[in-house]
Parts: sequence; C-alpha cells; structure tokens
Amino acid sequence: MFGAIGRAFRTPDLRNKLLFTLGIIVLFRLGSFIPAPGIDYANVQQCVSNPQLNSGAFGMINLFSGGALLKLSIFALGIMPYITASIITQLLRVVIPRFEALHKEGASGQAKLTQYTRYMTIGLAVLNATTLVTTVRTGALFGNVEGCENIIVRDEWWAQLIIVLTLTAGTALIMWLGEQITERGVGNGMSLLIFTSVAAGFPTAFGSILKSKGPDIFAIVCLVGLLVVALVVFVEQSQRRIPVQYAKRMVGRRMFGGTSTYIPIKVNQAGVIPVIFASSILYLPQLISQFGNPESGWVQWINTYLARGDHPIYMAVYAGLTIFFAFFYVAITFNPEEVADNMKKYGGFIPGIRAGKPTEDYLRFVLNRITAPGSLYLAFVAMIPLIALVLVDANQDFPFGGTSILIVVGVGLETVKQIDSQMQQRHYEGLLR
Repeated sequence: MFGAIGRAFRTPDLRNKLLFTLGIIVLFRLGSFIPAPGIDYANVQQCVSNPQLNSGAFGMINLFSGGALLKLSIFALGIMPYITASIITQLLRVVIPRFEALHKEGASGQAKLTQYTRYMTIGLAVLNATTLVTTVRTGALFGNVEGCENIIVRDEWWAQLIIVLTLTAGTALIMWLGEQITERGVGNGMSLLIFTSVAAGFPTAFGSILKSKGPDIFAIVCLVGLLVVALVVFVEQSQRRIPVQYAKRMVGRRMFGGTSTYIPIKVNQAGVIPVIFASSILYLPQLISQFGNPESGWVQWINTYLARGDHPIYMAVYAGLTIFFAFFYVAITFNPEEVADNMKKYGGFIPGIRAGKPTEDYLRFVLNRITAPGSLYLAFVAMIPLIALVLVDANQDFPFGGTSILIVVGVGLETVKQIDSQMQQRHYEGLLR
C-alpha cells in the first residue's frame, strides 16, 4: 500500500494533481477559521463552547461547513447551497421539459444545466446568508442563550449587508474551488470538499468521547465504528448486474453489435440524498418553533416529539422519511422507460425478456426489489447516532453513522478508484490490489 502511494507521488503529472488537490483542501479549511467582517469572534467562541448550546436546527449545515457555520466564518454556508441547487435542478427535470431536453443533449446540455445550478447556488446563498444574519441577531442560532445575541458588532443595515455579501462570496469561492479540483486535481471537487468538512469533525468527536465517557466506551465506539464502516463499504459496493445482449447489425460495410454487457443497479442507488432530505424536513419544524412563543402548545409539541433524537416518534418519522425519499429519489434519477427505449433503439435486449414494455416492467420490478433493502439499510445507518444517544448519550459526538459515515466512505471509495485508474494507465499495478 505504501509502495503504491510512493509510486503515485513519483509520477510527475499524478503528483501535481494530488498536491494541487491537497492545496485546495488546505485553503478551504483555512477559510473556515477566518471570521466574517463585523462579527465579535471572541463572543462567538464563548457561545460555541457554551454547554447550553442547542443548534439542532442548524446541525446539517454546520456538518457540511466543517463547523464553520457556528463560527460565522467567511465559509459559514459551506457547500450546502450548491448541494441544494443540484438537487433542485435534478428534481426540475421531472416538471420542466426544457431541463429534461437539456439533460438529453449531451455535453452542451449538461454545461447549460451546470450554469443554471451556479446561478441557483448564488440565489440560495443570498437567501441562506440573510436567514443566518437574522437568526444571529435574534440569538436563535445559539438556542437563545443569554449573551449570544450580541454577535454582530454593528447593527446598521450596511454592516449586515456586508456580512451577507461576504457569506455569498464565500459560497461562490467554494464552488469555484470544487470545480478547480474536478478539472485539475483528482476526484470530484464538490464531493471532496464535503468529505473534508465532514472528516474535519472526527478528531473533535473522538476526543470528546474519550474525555467524557472514558477509555472503555471509547474502545467500544471504535469497534462499532469499524463494523459500521465495513457494512457501509460492503453495501456501497454491492450491485445487481442485469445482462444485456446487443444484436449484430450492418452499418454500411461494417458490422456492429454482437457484444454482451450489463446494467449495474446499486443496492444503495440513491446514495446519501434520502438521509439529507429526511434530516432537512425534520429540521424545518425545529427551525420554525424557534421563532414562535415558547409557551404555545404547538411549539411545546414540536420540542417534545420532533426536537429530541431519543424520542420514539422522532425515530419513527426519521426512518419513515428516509425510506420514502430513497424510493422517491431512485424513481426520479433512474427512468426504466428511457433505458428500455435506448436499448431497443440500439438493438439491445435482456435475455429472456422481450424489448419494449416488457423490458421496462422488468427493470422497474428489479429496481423496486433492490431499492427496498437499500432503503432499510439507509434508515439503519441514519438511526445509528440516535441509538447512540439512547445507549451512551453520544448523539452530538458520535462520528459513525448517518450522513457523515455515508459521505466519508462513499467519497473515499470513489476517489481511491480514480487514483487507481490513473495509476494503472502508467503501471501494471494500481493503488488497489
């Protein structure tokens, strides 16, 4: 393994790509510690370390920003606006024919969709930055803890406008850095930045568990973590391969076709998106309740049943939403009718299945059968931090589970595969054996 890494750094062009990627990652992490203008950084540090802090409604954004949200740095919004814009663009393909037509146009259409995603990212960043400034002014960002409402030094409108513009520019810069990694580095830039943000919280989480729970619980957490990582790797690599045979056909004087291939359908076809959707939906009631009267009945009901991760109703709703969004997202991203039509157009067929509508029905049947265990797996992984909260009271510090472990393992596997494929172009042995 170490010899393979050494060969990678001895290859000039691959070494330059790796060093460029690492440099962008260091720059990204550095921006997470630079406070935005007009922010009382000393007061922010006190509020972040306050044991009464309750930032559950902002936990997802804080996770994807690598902790920069609660520090109110220039990269406070992180990559979350781009993720949201990408998901919205994919969903709009179902309701806007223009988006679906661009998706089918190939590289030129994808470039246009990417441009729309960038514009939407900037718009969402302005909206998120305005909301963040509002929550900071009211003290809701830090759970209305006393003394945490005076974070912004100046209360003039232009001072708040500068903060909004700075946070928006930070999101645009992160988007540009991710695209630079994709073009000139190794791996998918946006995915690597998300990976960096999530992995940055692991040392703090391990140290907190060791300090508060002792070495025995820490050893158990590490053992459970290894088992969870092994499970995630096994499931993420699992797929159902549907064989496809292409008939021979003459085009001019040349013979084409006659080859055998397969359609890979992963067990976890939806990836981490269902967990993000479910978490976001459950965070909305908590966010709305922070602006309501604490004595109101609906606010108390939300704080009792939907704000506590150890409550059975919260767990049931979380698992149910994860399973629902797994089926929903797979139904949007994988179109059996389109796949069956393309196979029929190029003379392909599944052995034993007639082309056309029977192929479409067969693909939909297999997809539903594969998605069912995949959705249960996602729900189980998402519930691990909540189970840890009940057993060892380690919800906020438990690093193995939910969105974090899915992102770390998924992005790590994909990046290692890309490095391995580039090494195999230059050596007989790649990074993996």
